[in-house]
Amino acid sequence: MASGLAVERRGDALWLRLDRPEKLNAIDLALRDALWEALTLARDDSTLRVVVIEGAGDRAFSTGADISEFGTAPSLLDARASRLRRDVWGLLSSLELPLVAALHGFAYGAGLELALACDLRVAAEGTLLALPEVALGYVPSAGGTQLLPRQLPAGEAARMLLTGDPMEARRAHELGLLHAVVPRAELQPTAEAWVARLAAADPGALRAAKHAVFAGIELSLGQGLALERRLADGVAVAARASAVTA
Repeated sequence: MASGLAVERRGDALWLRLDRPEKLNAIDLALRDALWEALTLARDDSTLRVVVIEGAGDRAFSTGADISEFGTAPSLLDARASRLRRDVWGLLSSLELPLVAALHGFAYGAGLELALACDLRVAAEGTLLALPEVALGYVPSAGGTQLLPRQLPAGEAARMLLTGDPMEARRAHELGLLHAVVPRAELQPTAEAWVARLAAADPGALRAAKHAVFAGIELSLGQGLALERRLADGVAVAARASAVTA
């Protein structure tokens, strides 16, 4: 596809496939914009239940930003403004829908940050995960410095961020960064099974549970428990109303 993104609706799920295998699914401006548009549509579609992000080809989920475009903007300020106007990673973080990332090969830089913004991550055996930006002379800027320490022990997150060294999938699973590691042939079926399970659940309950987890992280325990009670009450009220009208 010209945009580098394949978009497919399968039942209640939206599958987004990074589709630049010849470039190891590096994220250029066209692909970033296509992701932003697809995710905006997903946000506004009340019939969707799940979004899945995967990568085309055999070698990579994504190696991150397409460095061939670095320096092509009129100025650094223009480049930053363009990115902020269509902030894919910020949009991902704000979505109420469950998000699944299916990883293989290389998941580097902005590619790994894309996966970190998802709720569930499954990877094929041998997948390598890295944030190499500091080793290349810049800093992760799509959430990596904030999302990684929320998934890993701080020391492990610091090691990855400061050295740029990759982490192998099995180790990432042991530390909780990945939720499952499977043979490459089982990656798609595993993601499909997760999608089916999520799509079969009550959508209001799913969204409330996700909100409780991620909003609650920033609250005190007492505030978090109060948030949980409010959300649980809201789901219960909606369930009763649905039963009455059924």
